[in-house]
Amino acid sequence: MREVVLPGGEKVAQLGQGTWFMGERAERRKAEADAIRLGVDLGMTLVDTAEMYADGGAEAMLSEALKGIRDKVFLVSKVYPHNASFKGVRAAAERSLKRMDTEVIDLYLLHWRGSVPFEETVRGMEALKADGLIRHWGVSNLDTDDMEELLDVEGGEACAVNQILYNPTRRGPEFDLLPFLAKNEIPAMAYSPIEQGRLPTSGPLGDIAKKHGVGPFQIALAWAMRNPGVIAIPKASNPDHVKANRAAADVVLDASDLAAMDKAFPPPTRKRGLEML
Repeated sequence: MREVVLPGGEKVAQLGQGTWFMGERAERRKAEADAIRLGVDLGMTLVDTAEMYADGGAEAMLSEALKGIRDKVFLVSKVYPHNASFKGVRAAAERSLKRMDTEVIDLYLLHWRGSVPFEETVRGMEALKADGLIRHWGVSNLDTDDMEELLDVEGGEACAVNQILYNPTRRGPEFDLLPFLAKNEIPAMAYSPIEQGRLPTSGPLGDIAKKHGVGPFQIALAWAMRNPGVIAIPKASNPDHVKANRAAADVVLDASDLAAMDKAFPPPTRKRGLEML
């Protein structure tokens, strides 16, 4: 498994696992937990969740998935913006820790920008780090101007990741956000890297997939990971899907593949506001 280096030098798996839409139904919990465990066994050791997902249900599902393997997992969760005050972020983190039955969150993200000033959120995150409740903190859904403002805040330079919507149909971040993150050595984490299964499977994606002997969604994942500073976190809740995602990490796209992708999904030629799902 290829790795991405976080600020400070720690390495994480470039292909991880997402949990959006997991934890919503009790009868699926065991199958979902088993899927996460299989993914970890296959090297997808970064697992992403949020207090928002199923109103804590995804975190609760992870309490089962992580039993006996917590030390193998780089665990990511996210705090609601309205919980991101100095005191609120601690209370939210403690609730997440309890739901996941773990003592520490490896990476804790501000889910999107709200009304709480960055200064207050950063102070709260740094206090959580100092007390050992989290190991790193970062952000999600922040555009370039937001990131510039964040890095100007005292302590803001400790931001470890920006999790963003990025896939072949959502290339806006390539114009200025991804270059800004690269310049500041902050990895991007691509959520919905296959556009929740809505990417076109015919045309260039399908043609490239046939060439490499994989499926179109695996090509989309390989495309996202062509950039060594981008982590991809697709969701999978059944074994076959987990294995297919893992196979994407072994696909290397050549220049003709990338040219075909550019023709089918043109890169941005001007600034676009960061999109969200």
